[in-house]
Amino acid sequence: MASVFTFPNPVNEVSARLVAAGVVVMAVAFAVTGQTWLLVPLAYGFAARVLAGPRFSPLGLIVTKLVTPRLGVQARFVAGPPKRFAQGIGAVFSVTALVLAFGFGAVDAARVVVALLAGAAVLEAALAFCLGCKVFAVLMRVGVVPASVCAECNDLSARLAAARS
Repeated sequence: MASVFTFPNPVNEVSARLVAAGVVVMAVAFAVTGQTWLLVPLAYGFAARVLAGPRFSPLGLIVTKLVTPRLGVQARFVAGPPKRFAQGIGAVFSVTALVLAFGFGAVDAARVVVALLAGAAVLEAALAFCLGCKVFAVLMRVGVVPASVCAECNDLSARLAAARS
């Protein structure tokens, strides 16, 4: 029996980019307005996606169940572990902003943290450049993340062959 706390592997990059676009909207809305309540769904969404992929994330569910299927674009699958790591980094940033704003009243500091998060989300949404995935790759290369965590990450030949056909 599979646990409800599993992350999809592989991940549809189309959906991941759309989720990132939603994160950009929420992050920019907070950075511009300073409305601290926006940090709650932002932080919750990241935590939910780290724990279980889109299963408990309202934004993730909207994207994967409603938006992506209606786009009519071909899915592009990428390895799940780097995307989960990236969601974890997003969770750290968004929870940090939440604590800064609600715990310390440091809304301006929270805005800076969320602006950095928005920058990374823009890279993912607009350019398919996953900053967290790049950090994950470096951590694998230096041996911090064992190769067994993401065997597909080490074997690019299968993905390249599939892309050529």
